[in-house]
Amino acid sequence: MTRALDDLIVLDLTRHFFGGLSSMFLADFGARVIRLELMQDSTAVPPPAPPDEAGASWNHEADLIHRNKESITLDAHSERGRALLHELVGKVDAIVTDWQRDELSAIGLDYASVCAVRPDVVFGRISGFGPAGPDADLPPIDELAAARTGMMPILPQPGQPPVYTGAGAIHSAVMLAFGVVTALLHRAESREGQEVDVSLFGANMYGAALDLQAFLAIGSGQRLLNPISRLDVSNPMSGSLYPSADGRWVTLTMPDTDRWWPVFSSALGIASDDSRFDTHDKRTAINRLELIHELEARFQRLPSNHWRRVFTENQMSADIIEQFDYPTSDPLVRANRYIIDLDHPSFGRVKSLGFPIFMSDSPARLERLAPCIGQHTGQVLGDLLGYREEAIVELATAGVIAA
Repeated sequence: MTRALDDLIVLDLTRHFFGGLSSMFLADFGARVIRLELMQDSTAVPPPAPPDEAGASWNHEADLIHRNKESITLDAHSERGRALLHELVGKVDAIVTDWQRDELSAIGLDYASVCAVRPDVVFGRISGFGPAGPDADLPPIDELAAARTGMMPILPQPGQPPVYTGAGAIHSAVMLAFGVVTALLHRAESREGQEVDVSLFGANMYGAALDLQAFLAIGSGQRLLNPISRLDVSNPMSGSLYPSADGRWVTLTMPDTDRWWPVFSSALGIASDDSRFDTHDKRTAINRLELIHELEARFQRLPSNHWRRVFTENQMSADIIEQFDYPTSDPLVRANRYIIDLDHPSFGRVKSLGFPIFMSDSPARLERLAPCIGQHTGQVLGDLLGYREEAIVELATAGVIAA
């Protein structure tokens, strides 16, 4: 079975989780992703170390974001290494990087230099704050980008410190993969390459798109984009949280209270015709606070597993807020390959995140585990650039590539 990106060759020059994740998505769907490790780059992800007693040395981050990739190592600061790098650039369709522009220029991998070698290349880069403006060359640090969106202070309960979710980095990874594929589709028609930039700042803004778009449309207000106490939600049955008897939280998403009230009130033991709550206005305005306290008291009577069963049986738009360990036991996670098992050569059977994108005819696959640094240098030079074995050995002896 073929995969969607089988004919694509990508050069990966990334340091950060979000950059490596972006090219991983391309590799999962068939792209030949060649990860470039520079011999002088101390930030390169180290190869797996022998396990300690607890197995804590397993580099689980690298094993995820570099799966399905090949790895080559060379000295890009030497004349021969630079020439070899240009040969490699001439063979790739796209470059994915999260390096800053001055770093890329120093080794001849900035967009202008790459275009001189491969004019139709698609050059995808994750930046901190975009390709233009006074902060265009600040480093890509997601927490700093998230801090500028204005969303961190509204996430916690009032009076609590701002909350950094880390979600913007993931948004940027997916957006860059989408941008690269879109640019490649454009190239197929026009034969033109282009530069693609996705900033952490922009990705974080789109992570908060619902709230920011509301602000752009209606401006500031007393409740808009301000932290709201869970006891001050405008609708007790939507966007509200209640603790259950075992301390786990119930979340409700039923904004149309007229639709849900009969089954919901019955499940909670409240008469559907209770005169305090028998209209939408009473539930969400006149007696809103009274309903919140009523629901809080009733949810605390029974544990979370009872409430999940009730929600499921009545097909209600509500659920229990889970801990990190929950997805590993959820059968739908296995059914959809969101978590997969790996046979790791050093650590045995381990679990890893799988494939969040389903495609019926050209699905993502795990072809290889994350490589050791430089593992495929000789192979890439041989089958992609046509170097003979003796030439590869000579380059290794001269220190141009890792031995």
